[in-house]
Amino acid sequence: LGVAKGDVVVLFSKLVPDPVRAGGYIPITRSFVVVDIYQSGMYTYDSALAFIPLKIAQEIYELDGMVSRVEVRVEDPGKADEVRMRILSKLGFEFLPRTWMELHGNLFSAMALERKVTFIVEALIVLVAAFNITSMLIMLVMEKVKDIGILKAMGAKNRSIARIFTLQGVVIGICGAALGTGLGLGLCEVLQRWVHIPVPYTDVYPFSTLPIVVDWTVVGLINLAVLIICWLATLYPAKQASKLSPAEALRYE
Repeated sequence: LGVAKGDVVVLFSKLVPDPVRAGGYIPITRSFVVVDIYQSGMYTYDSALAFIPLKIAQEIYELDGMVSRVEVRVEDPGKADEVRMRILSKLGFEFLPRTWMELHGNLFSAMALERKVTFIVEALIVLVAAFNITSMLIMLVMEKVKDIGILKAMGAKNRSIARIFTLQGVVIGICGAALGTGLGLGLCEVLQRWVHIPVPYTDVYPFSTLPIVVDWTVVGLINLAVLIICWLATLYPAKQASKLSPAEALRYE
């Protein structure tokens, strides 16, 4: 509205019969002084809601001792549906409790789809990195032909040779996953505590800053996918290393 602290705002409510002009109606008006400006971080509320004393609001809307809506804040937002059913069981079906997920259903459906797409994109990035692991292990097998031949000549089994290269690839994957997870969680902690990224399209999204929430299930799934892809990337070079014949490996040594 372009008002600031200390400005006067005139509130127009419902129309009532005009005591002076027959058949006419006039609105009920009350003047209020802006004592402060609040910011909840939700554009939908910040741009549309103002707070006035409850008793005055009841007088304006002729709701003596009554209210038209009650809002409930829960400690765990994920349990909103559970709390909704508890409220519904106590108040009866003549009331209509609605959760924040229902009020912003389209937005959260779009965000859920974005999460799935993000997971697929991250998996593809890891897959590309896994090809690098495969090529690195193939080059390593070519460099270690002599050592593989010596080990096999001394009695090393094919399974043992394969396990060496498989373990090396898995260790690379574990180190990369640990480093990436640590950097990602550290960045999330910084964004949660100190740095708040503003959202440019507040008329589209119902929040003014980028919300940061760590979903440990997603973190675990991504790390598990990384380890599985890295393990699969080691199978081919490990198999090639285990198939080397000691005679062929040491022929030119």
